[in-house]
Amino acid sequence: MESSEATTQDVVVSVQASFIPERSQPAEGRWFFSYRIRIANHGHESVKLLNRHWIITDALGQVEEVRGPGVVGKQPLLAPGESFEYTSFCPLPTPFGTMEGSYEMVTEGGASFHAEIAPFTLTEPLAIN
Repeated sequence: MESSEATTQDVVVSVQASFIPERSQPAEGRWFFSYRIRIANHGHESVKLLNRHWIITDALGQVEEVRGPGVVGKQPLLAPGESFEYTSFCPLPTPFGTMEGSYEMVTEGGASFHAEIAPFTLTEPLAIN
């Protein structure tokens, strides 16, 4: 399991990624990964997640950028001390890759910023005989 953590303006984004062998088909060039995100507001005012931006890079250096509103169909509002967790998935055409990105956030006062999602690795564990 690979993980990362980044803090931007008192918003902490933690990630844990896992390989999902039962959904992967290496013979057909498909590796499947899950990642669990925890977004925690350690600040003194509420923040709302508006948009996501992912940069996904496979082992061949192919880059895919994904942008869209919210996460898992939601735009969570986090009061001070609150957190939001969700799980999502990423298929890759290689057994190794990386993900990183940011969440566009807005404070209750109207200030917007991009909360960093630090790079983390997606990797198929080596089989041990």
